Amino acid sequence: MSGTNIKIAFLFLISVLLASCNRDRNNPGWDYFPDMFYSTAYESFTKNPNFADSMTMRVPVAGTVPCGFTPFEYTLDPESRIKAGKDLVNPFLSDSDLLLRGKAVYATFCIGCHGISGKGDGHLFASKLYPLKPRSLVADNAVKLHDGEIFHSITLGFGSMGAHGSQIRPEDRWKVILYIRKLQKEANLDSGIKK
Repeated sequence: MSGTNIKIAFLFLISVLLASCNRDRNNPGWDYFPDMFYSTAYESFTKNPNFADSMTMRVPVAGTVPCGFTPFEYTLDPESRIKAGKDLVNPFLSDSDLLLRGKAVYATFCIGCHGISGKGDGHLFASKLYPLKPRSLVADNAVKLHDGEIFHSITLGFGSMGAHGSQIRPEDRWKVILYIRKLQKEANLDSGIKK
């Protein structure tokens, strides 16, 4: 290749590079993959011609559940609570870290009604903001409950207590139960000392 041809090729390359350097920021230049660059996106509630029902937002396939979600197939009735007591077993063994988490969740969701020691003397009842006395979590009838029954009560509610299943994750419900069992043991020790 002669020197003249090299100079012409070099000038051509420089002119192409200079032509491609555009200072107009409103023009992005050439699009090599326009279907990727200008994707057709539909808003959630707009019509979509790609589907027979023209709906953009799709209904999940029957039986699908969100990641990390375990279906709770019990109902709000005494028979179902007893069945949950037999079927459901706490997957956690009591240790200090789990008890700390259980105590934190108890302090957030339970202490207002059930009180610091679980006797049903929380601030809402003691201050007369709530007229019904909450159940004692350390009484003999509560001690006799299976962990699954308590889990059922936290999840779906029991008596005048509302459901907390949408607020407390399943693993935290089990940790609260560990903490309630700790409160029950402490109350049992206290009552043994007083006798």
